[in-house]
Amino acid sequence: MVRLSEVLSRAPDTSKFQVERFLDSRRVGWGQHRNIEVGRIVRNYFCWTCRDARTFVSSSKLSCLITGAVSVSIDAALKCSACGSRTEAWFLVGCDDDIFGQAPTVFIERYTENRGDVAADGHETQIVDDLLERAQIAHDDRLGAGAMVYLRKVFEVATVEAAKSVNVSTTNKTGHRKRFKDLLKEVDAVSDIVPREFSNDGYQLFSELSEVIHGSSGEAEALGKYLPCRRLVIGIVDNIRNNDEMARAVTALGWRRGDSS
Repeated sequence: MVRLSEVLSRAPDTSKFQVERFLDSRRVGWGQHRNIEVGRIVRNYFCWTCRDARTFVSSSKLSCLITGAVSVSIDAALKCSACGSRTEAWFLVGCDDDIFGQAPTVFIERYTENRGDVAADGHETQIVDDLLERAQIAHDDRLGAGAMVYLRKVFEVATVEAAKSVNVSTTNKTGHRKRFKDLLKEVDAVSDIVPREFSNDGYQLFSELSEVIHGSSGEAEALGKYLPCRRLVIGIVDNIRNNDEMARAVTALGWRRGDSS
């Protein structure tokens, strides 16, 4: 037997679990709310503020709406354990027996997240591909600044992942997140992620994207800069992925770094 929070934390898994009682025995009808204490929901996302994988946690008290004889709707707000950024989640929970019982058997019927631009779900490769698609959609809708926001996020995510792969810390001596300019310089010095055809200063691209985002350029200018900026961002992503693939190949062969024998 588990607590309901453990079931919700597994979403979108629809497996059935017997859980501890979460509604008291006093029955209420459709449309009635109850506050329930079932433990904290825990979800792992990529936090855009932290630029790293983080655990998002709910309050121990959740809002529960009775939606039928054997179903409830549960709303939850979750926040990043490091920076406090917030997301929301909604669960429709079904029950095989008595939802007011001592140990009901429940499962998730439906699950919806509202991560917005706060967090992302999935592996770095999935996140980058999703962001590149969002950038193109924004561009096609003539939203130049919006497209550049997504390109900058791609740059940030890829650089953080590259840092991890070459053991470059993303935090400074005081434990705070490094300035992106400093992190990029360190990573590039180790693994040459910035195409040399572009510039010896990869931060120039980040600055270009940031200036557009912060309103230094109009929509027309942002749209005009989108395609060359996208090509450069993809060039950096490709360099990172290729470096990572080559590193795995060297490890698989049992070679030492720099060993050409």
